[in-house]
Amino acid sequence: MYDYFLGGKDHFEADRKAAEQVISAYPETRTVARANRRFLTRAVWYLAEHGISQYVDLGSGMPTSPTVHEIARQVRPDARVVYVDNDPVVATHCRALCDGDRDLEFIEGDIRVPQSILNDLPLTGIVDLSEPVAFLCAAVLHFVPEDDQPKGIVAALRWRMTPGSYLVISHVASDGASKGVLSAIGDVYQGATAPAVPRTAAGIREFFTGLDLVEPGLVDARRWRSDMKEKATKIRLLAGVGRKPRD
Repeated sequence: MYDYFLGGKDHFEADRKAAEQVISAYPETRTVARANRRFLTRAVWYLAEHGISQYVDLGSGMPTSPTVHEIARQVRPDARVVYVDNDPVVATHCRALCDGDRDLEFIEGDIRVPQSILNDLPLTGIVDLSEPVAFLCAAVLHFVPEDDQPKGIVAALRWRMTPGSYLVISHVASDGASKGVLSAIGDVYQGATAPAVPRTAAGIREFFTGLDLVEPGLVDARRWRSDMKEKATKIRLLAGVGRKPRD
């Protein structure tokens, strides 16, 4: 569905139908999806400029240009990336993307079982968790219901992050959003593989517990280190980048 929102071509009829239902309930969906992708692009560029050469893209979805490694390698040609997703169709596309590049890997894993992913990372030969790494959770945690312990998932990531590592999150916020729109979108995603779970700004900020938020902090994704003037949308997508302090 995300690929469809971004104008891509890697989706099926069921994805298109569900995506159109979301767009019908919330016509600004494509605007929010594109704002999320632009945020991710800026965040990865920022991290590459600040010395990060290892990236783990959790819930990566279908490869979308520019990919994380394409962005990072514009700054750091030695950038290494592990893509992670639990969708078998995504797995096929991502494995094809990584084929032949020794600094790219794909893990078919579920963010709801973080320890399994974290235990696999050293085995890829690409990510060294004793060195700074960036965990990317772009528009993925709002598909993890409370029963699956999202705070515990992120805490596991933070625990394995060596000082100097970064956590990138974008997440739909419930603050100020129309309950009718949120309910309509939620109804569509109930029929998908994961429900939509928007959270309050305070709840999203808790994911960064123990980390130093990079300026400008947790803000609307379209405003995170951007010079572009983008129209505000009725649903807020909050975004932030946290760094694990060295001291």
